[in-house]
Amino acid sequence: MALRVGLADDSLLIREALTKMLDGTPGIELVAACADGDELMQVIAHEHLDVVLLDVCMPPTLTDEGIQLAAELRETHPQVGVVILSAYCEPAYALGLLAGGSDRRAYLLKDRLGSRPQLLAAIETVAAGGSVIDPKVVEALVHGEPGDARSLLATLSPREHEVLVEMARGASNAAIADELGLTKRAVEKHINSVFAKLELPVTPDLSRRVRAVLLFLAEPGTRARV
Repeated sequence: MALRVGLADDSLLIREALTKMLDGTPGIELVAACADGDELMQVIAHEHLDVVLLDVCMPPTLTDEGIQLAAELRETHPQVGVVILSAYCEPAYALGLLAGGSDRRAYLLKDRLGSRPQLLAAIETVAAGGSVIDPKVVEALVHGEPGDARSLLATLSPREHEVLVEMARGASNAAIADELGLTKRAVEKHINSVFAKLELPVTPDLSRRVRAVLLFLAEPGTRARV
């Protein structure tokens, strides 16, 4: 069956461009193209959607409505995938998007979205439970080159890597302990070791947790494992 998709963007030109890109695409049914998040939420309340495409800044405040809507959907419609299409290479937005876990979430940059297959791949990935983060956003977050992130990830032990995979799935420390057969204290030690090996600065635990997940998602081949 085709994936049912809705989108929200206050720019008429963007809505028309996305509509043209998605209409007639095999495997995709564009259900609604909305001017703001409230309009899209009304659609979601009455229609089954698999994935929504959201701008970051929309009326009424033009700040981070897309990120807020993604957080709301995680609570009200957890099976709906969210693809953020942003004009901003802003790590804070990506951190906010992934605060509740990386499953069914994507953050793409509009000026780097070059083709229909690229957008379709992101839609299919989040619909299947995976994640996509533009590498440029990850680079801005870690202030380094992609190779630096990969070399740091290579220092993790197999157990630390397993713990990081569970973190990327949005699991709590208690859930990770249950899944891997560890004590909660052991999980905390592994997480602190992950933070140290990835050279993440001391910040609130949530911020370091999401930064670690972003580094993990930048590693080639991780999408299929999360």
